[in-house]
Parts: sequence; structure tokens; C-alpha cells
Amino acid sequence: MTSTVETLPGELINGLYREGSPIADTKAPKVPLRDRWEERKFNARLVNPANRRKMHVIVVGTGLAGSSAAATLGEAGYNVSAFFYQDSPRRAHSIAAQGGINAAKNYKNDNDSVFRLFYDTVKGGDYRARESNVYRLAEVSANIIDQAVAQGVPFAREYGGLLDNRSFGGVQVSRTFYARGQTGQQLLIGAYQALERQVAAGTVQTFRRHEMLELIVVDGRARGIVVRDMVTGQVETHLADVVVLATGGYGNVFYLSTNAMGSNVTATWRAHRKGAFFGNPCYTQIHPTCIPVSGDYQSKLTLMSESLRNDGRIWVPKKKGDDRDPRQIPEDERDYYLERRYPAFGNLVPRDIASRAAKQVCDEGYGVGPSGRGVYLDFAEAIGRMGRAAVAAKYGNLFDMYQRITGEDPYQVPMRIYPAVHYTMGGLWVDYDLQSSIPGLFVTGEANFSDHGANRLGASALMQGLSDGYFVLPNTINDYLADAPFEKVPADHPAVVDAVESVRARINHFLTNNGTRSVDSFHKELGQIMWEYCGMERTEEGLKHAIGRIRELREEFWRDVKVLGTNEELNQALERAGRVADFLELGELMCVDALHRRESCGGHFRAESQTEDGEALRHDDQFAYVAAWEWTGLGEPPVLHKEDLVYENVEMKQRSYK
Repeated sequence: MTSTVETLPGELINGLYREGSPIADTKAPKVPLRDRWEERKFNARLVNPANRRKMHVIVVGTGLAGSSAAATLGEAGYNVSAFFYQDSPRRAHSIAAQGGINAAKNYKNDNDSVFRLFYDTVKGGDYRARESNVYRLAEVSANIIDQAVAQGVPFAREYGGLLDNRSFGGVQVSRTFYARGQTGQQLLIGAYQALERQVAAGTVQTFRRHEMLELIVVDGRARGIVVRDMVTGQVETHLADVVVLATGGYGNVFYLSTNAMGSNVTATWRAHRKGAFFGNPCYTQIHPTCIPVSGDYQSKLTLMSESLRNDGRIWVPKKKGDDRDPRQIPEDERDYYLERRYPAFGNLVPRDIASRAAKQVCDEGYGVGPSGRGVYLDFAEAIGRMGRAAVAAKYGNLFDMYQRITGEDPYQVPMRIYPAVHYTMGGLWVDYDLQSSIPGLFVTGEANFSDHGANRLGASALMQGLSDGYFVLPNTINDYLADAPFEKVPADHPAVVDAVESVRARINHFLTNNGTRSVDSFHKELGQIMWEYCGMERTEEGLKHAIGRIRELREEFWRDVKVLGTNEELNQALERAGRVADFLELGELMCVDALHRRESCGGHFRAESQTEDGEALRHDDQFAYVAAWEWTGLGEPPVLHKEDLVYENVEMKQRSYK
């Protein structure tokens, strides 16, 4: 393990979990914050180019984190195998990111800096992230922009040709680089180009339509994966010296989210079951700017970029149940509640605060739209100030998307928005080197827990994914690979055979169970439980109720699920069955984590812990730690390992955006 941890479980707490020994990140150098990354890079062992050709790296996932990592490691001379379940790396969910990517370039000369980006990120995460990881993220952020520009990413530019910037929630400077509403797509194309260059060079081999279903651990080290060819159904083993997971987040545990339909937790959850600690699973981000749910038939929600909050104004009628055309409601009868409550930041408060505020006004009866679950995002003032052409130049494709989905013209009528599940700050626990608690298993991007604390600021997901892939992992994985190549693992090794047999047994169960309920019906029911009891607001009573219901639902799933078709064909129901099985286990851990953390922080809002004016109330004396959970077996209480968070460079204080 990256940190010496002995599981010394104490008494059973709340009948749900046990507390084990503490955990600590031992890789961050004990030097001043600004020197840590350079110090770590210098002290990390190197692998000479001739030896790299003898080493094999598996990368799972080819979004921004995975494609950039595979391309960079391939260019360094390692033999890389990249696996993805889409038909092309260009279809990874990273492509859906709209608004931008942060970097501390200070192009606007508005007093931005590496330290300010670091501070905003720590504060935005409600002081629940590691200082060392966040500072490194801010430090390397500027390199990403240079890398992307060199690749030809068409960032928006000012009239004079300089790269343009805009603001995102939780900050008072302009540091977000963007390509209209297609930033994720353009950055992914850049990473894809870099990846395909290495494919052509022969250093990277790609495996499309392959889904990882198990991690192979030999003698305590991650040595490979078991995958299923989603077209032929063939179960394959792939062995290597090291495994990198870059498989994104688990927001689809809620069924309805802004994530792609295929986004899932299986890769990281199978690793968790093999010994990788899961950090802060309850930290879920609810995005405030999404198109409201329109009916029970929906299977996905649509994000409208946070960048819209730069010029759009959010409001509700001051009169409850006011169903007039919003254009007919006078200014003095409108409540611009974010501007009223948070005058210093206005509509650009962080996502967790904007989301809870929207829920609050809707719960009080001021919501708009057919369901009453919506607030207005109004561009009338911006159009009057800037002109329609200028607004269209900045947001035109987002406006077009909204009109195609809703049938309403946002140039004429205010958009209606409501919060929706978007990003997960939790993920596999990693140290400063991005290595999990299983040696040889590295985790990048949204799949790890490391950079965002309890809430992610807008435009920081793309920043973390590319930072990890291009600049961090390639400078830390070499320290581990300095001991490689390791002894080859034979295909008939007991650990390999057990992993393959467990995958085949799972597939066989789903196809022969012959129950009465579809996979999607179970997923939808789980999502409703999670949204109701572990969504924007959590209570002790509700979380205990949710845990009981999830356990019952999981038993029913294994007893009564029905999957049609065979394994030897494209079978999406079979794919979903495995993913929902893992969501059912993850959902329980999320609720246990939320129950044990008896405080409010960032995206985790416990109704029992709030200030007089309804803001999140932390308890730093009790909960200033990372919750790293250890799997002990299905039906067995997990073990909680705490990593204390020590702040030496920022002062922990109650967040205020007023």
C-alpha cells in the first residue's frame, strides 16, 4: 500500500460500519507548498527510455484524463493498451462539457494567480480537499492551455487575437478559457489527436467496445484487467505492469443525471472490492443550470452551461404560483434571489449554493413551469445591453440546444432551469502520486477523489482531467515503474482464473435468472431513493430509511431481474445489469458515508447542520478529514479510515459569498 494501514476495526457504529486505523498521504514532500511538486518530480525515480519499451501500461477510459495519459505515456515510450466501451475515444463523456477550463494565466489583469486559483478551489470545496493536490492542480493549469493551443484547440479569442476568458461560479476573476459551448468537445479532439498519433507510432493499442469488469490483483499489486468484448461477448484477460483507471464519475447512480447514459461506476467499484479505498462517496455535485424534468419517461437530463450565469439573471416571481408569461411580470415583482442573498457574487455563487437556493425557492412555492420545479434564467437585460448578436456569439449554440429541446426561444422567453445531478467529487482514494491503496493501480480525473473536496467549482473538471493525464501521472508513475518490469503473470495464475470465473459467473446469473423485472426498472427505483434521501438535502432519518430500502432492492434485483438475449452478441441489457448491480452496492455506501458525516459541507447538506440563514454549517473539529472506505465483503460493515486534512496555507472558516 502507498501508506501503511492496518485494519483494526473497532466497535460497530450505528450498526453500519467500523472505524479502522488512520490513513495518510506519504508522497507529498514536507517542503513549502509552492515547492512540493518540483521536489516530488526531482525525487521520483526515473525509467530510462530503453527500459520503458519493456514495460506495459493499461489505461481504462479514453476521456480527457485517459486519452491524455495514454498519449503521453505512449510518447514517453511505454507500451500502452487503452480500453474504452464506446466505438471511438471521441464519444467519451468529456465531449459533453460545455462551459470552459480554468487556468491561472491572469490574461484579464484582474489579480488572478496560482495561489488565488488554489484558494478559490479549496474554499469552493468547503475546506475538504488536500492542500498539496489542489496547489499542484493550480500550478500546472497554465500548461494545459499552452498544450491545447499547440494542438489547435480553437479557444475563443478577443478581437486582437488574444485568448478570451470569462468567469464561473465561486470566483471574482476571469480565468475560464472556452470554445463557445463546445469546450469539452474541442479539448477531447485535441487529446484524441495526440492519442491517435501514438496509435500510428505503435506505442498505443486501442480496444474499442471493451468494458472492464474486473481488476486482477497478484501478490498485492494491480497487474491487469478482465474485459468483455461488447460486440462478441468474449471475456478477455489483459495483463500489464501497471493499471490506470480514468473512467469518470458515478452520477448515474441517481438514474437521472447530466451524465451520458453509459457512464457507470463498475471499473472503480470492482477495484474497490479488490482493496482500493473509496474516498468521500457521498460528495455529489448538483448542477444548478439544467433543463427541468419534463416527465416520468425521461432517462437523462440536459445541462445548460454554467457560463450562462455570466450574463443571464436568475429570478422567480415574488408571488407564489404566479403563472403569467414571465415577460409580463414587472421588475418590481421579480425576486433576483441570488443577487439579493449574495451581493458580492450574485449569480456566480458556487454550484452547491446556487442549487440549494433554487430548491429552497421552489419548495416555498415560488417555482415556475408546469411542475413548479424551475426558476428563470433571463437574458433580456444582457440582450438590451450587448445586443442579440453579441449574446449569440457567446452562447448561440447553447441557446439553439435549449430551443430544440424545449421548443421555446430563449432570445424571447427566459430559460427555465432546475438543479440536477452532475459531477461526483468522491472516487477512489489516491495519494499525491495518484496511486490508490492498491500498489500499481493509479486513478486519474473524476475517478479519483483528490482535488475538489466537497464541491467542484465550474470549469475545474477539464482542468483536473488534463492536468492528471498530461502532466501529473507521467511524472509520478515512473517512480513505481522504476522497479518494473515485474515478473510475468501466467494466464493460469489463480488470481487471473478467479477473476475470469467471477466475471463469467456474474454474466451467467444475469442471463439465466429469468426474473420478472427489467434492469431499468431497478435502476429507476434506486435513483428515486437516492435523489429523495441522498440528494440535495440529507437527514439522519432519511438516510437510514434509504439504506434499508437499498438493501431490500438489491436482494430483489439478484432474485428477480430479467435479462433477455445472449452473451455472444451486442446485449445492452446485459451491460446495464452489471452496472446497476454495482450501483446498488455503491448507493448503500454513499448513504452510509452521508450518515456518518454529521455536518454540512459543499454538496453534502445535512438538514440538521445549517446556519440560521440556511447555509451549510461545517464542524471542523470533528470532520476535517477524508473518509476512505475499505470493502470487507458484501453484507459486511465497511471500515472507515480517516485521513486528517491539515491546512497550513489557508484559514479554515465559514464560507461566505455575500
